[in-house]
This record gives sequence, structure tokens and C-alpha cells, in this order.
Amino acid sequence: MEVATFTDANFDEEVLGAAVPVLVDFWAEHCVPCRTQARALTRLATELGPRAKVGRLDVDGNPRTTEAFRVRGVPHLALVAGGRVVLELVGGYPLERLRERVRPWLGD
Repeated sequence: MEVATFTDANFDEEVLGAAVPVLVDFWAEHCVPCRTQARALTRLATELGPRAKVGRLDVDGNPRTTEAFRVRGVPHLALVAGGRVVLELVGGYPLERLRERVRPWLGD
């Protein structure tokens, strides 16, 4: 699976209405840790396959969703399941730590 691109326009359908858990990476182009985080998210998306969706939302271009999720700094990760946030992580996380944190929400 590849990392999806979320926007204010598609967020409700792609994330809140998803049938599987969705890991959303709130990021910004100017954020160096965000670029590092992107590599781990790409690997995680591949590993999770159809069990979950992984995607990114650029905070600078999508203020409505950024404000709704009260994102104050990036990187900011939110795991959404059943239309609600079940886990939030602030700061950069290596792949192993991401796996560990999302695993309980995937039924593993």
C-alpha cells in the first residue's frame, strides 16, 4: 500500500468514514523531522497492507482539518478508528515505535 494524501476536501470520506483504522501524519514541508517520519510511514503503509490506511495531511494547505484536530506542532500523528481519534503521537517516531503503538488498534 502507498501513503495516501489527505486534504480538507477528502478527509471526512477518506479518514472519518474509512472501514479500517487510519494513521494520519500531520506534517509541513519546512519540518525536517516530518521528512524523516515520511520514510517510516511509507514502510509502515506497506507492512500494514489492507488492514489499515496511512496518509499525510499538509498542515499549511489544509487549515480546517488541522484546526479541528488541534494540531499545534508537527509531526503530529493521529490514529483514527471508527471515526474517532484513538491515539495521538507528537514528535518523530521510528518505525519500530510506530508499529508498537498502532498494533493494539489493528486486532493483532
